[in-house]
Amino acid sequence: MSRITQRFAELEAAGRSGLVAFVTGGDPDLETSRRIIAALPEAGADIIEIGVPFSDPMADGPTIQEANLRALDAGAHLPAILGLVRQFRAQDDRTPIVLMGYFNPILAFGVEPFVTEARAAGVDGLIVVDLPPEEDSELRLPARRAGLDFVRLATPTSDEKRLTHILDGASGFLYYVSIAGITGTRAVPVAAVRRALAAIRRQSDLPVAVGFGVKGPEDAAALAGSADAVVVGSALVGAVKAALAEGRDAAAAVAERVSALAAALRQERRA
Repeated sequence: MSRITQRFAELEAAGRSGLVAFVTGGDPDLETSRRIIAALPEAGADIIEIGVPFSDPMADGPTIQEANLRALDAGAHLPAILGLVRQFRAQDDRTPIVLMGYFNPILAFGVEPFVTEARAAGVDGLIVVDLPPEEDSELRLPARRAGLDFVRLATPTSDEKRLTHILDGASGFLYYVSIAGITGTRAVPVAAVRRALAAIRRQSDLPVAVGFGVKGPEDAAALAGSADAVVVGSALVGAVKAALAEGRDAAAAVAERVSALAAALRQERRA
């Protein structure tokens, strides 16, 4: 059983939704990023999603775009992100880690070397936002052979036929994009998300994590009764930027946000 599958089984047994905490790897620098990632499990993150910095993150809003630039300026290329995962695994062998990013850095690295090194470093799953199901076999199949889950995305525009195609080959969990657009720019339409999750569950038993518009504890709590997990990214990445502007410790600022979100989720039982 993979770490991701095990964690969702634990969440189901506990009767609660999980928290997937997204941070951009290497933001604002590699050492601070290492400290941020290390603090996430104790703060309440059930799964860690690490963004691989890329110069053209088309699916991300301004907050994460800026984080990508900060990380790239600090030298956070793909091998450095794998190094962060290895450092994390030296202290934590239970918390699932998913890398989120774009295909170009992986292609430049080499698909087979990447999946081999990612697995050896302790990565559990991949989200590659610019590879649609029709085009992802070049990475998905080597990833699965290496023992990595391949997390696909569904959106509000994914009809039943499209959803069947998306689910065929997905593993670990399904990432439901709650809004049509880029990350962190609009509020979550909770009622519409609940209807979409019901439709997904009529087709699949795969856990579903909801993200792209969760800004704080209130949004997380509103989704807790329906989603298997809630993904929070821009709010955490924004905490890094705010901490830098205020001269505060970025790792502590992110941990505070995660703690508040985790507390909100634990107060709401799964339906």
